[in-house]
Amino acid sequence: MREFWENLRNRIWFKILSNRFVLSLIVFGIWMSFLDVNSWLIHRELNQEIEDLQTSIRYYEEEIKKDEAQLKQLNSGPENLEKFAREQYYLSAPGEEIYLIEIPKKED
Repeated sequence: MREFWENLRNRIWFKILSNRFVLSLIVFGIWMSFLDVNSWLIHRELNQEIEDLQTSIRYYEEEIKKDEAQLKQLNSGPENLEKFAREQYYLSAPGEEIYLIEIPKKED
C-alpha cells in the first residue's frame, strides 16, 4: 500500500492536483458553479424564465395589434358593429329569429 502512495506521489498530474492553489481553485470553481447564490445553475434558470417572459411579451403584443385593428374596424361604422354583434354574440334585430346549425365533426 505504501508503494502505491509513493508511486502516486511521483506522478506529475498528482503533483499538480495536490498543489494547494490548484485545490483551492477547484473548490472555488465548484462553489461558484453549484453552491453559491449567484451560481451557474440559478443563472441558467433565470435566463430560461427571461426567454419565456419575452415569448409571452411578443405573443401579447401581437394580440394587442389584432385587437386594435378589430376595434378600429368596429368603430368605422355601425354596420360593422352590427355584423360583429350578430356573428360573435348571436344578437338579432327585433322580430328576427336566429337558428344555429351545428355540423357534427367526424371522429377518426
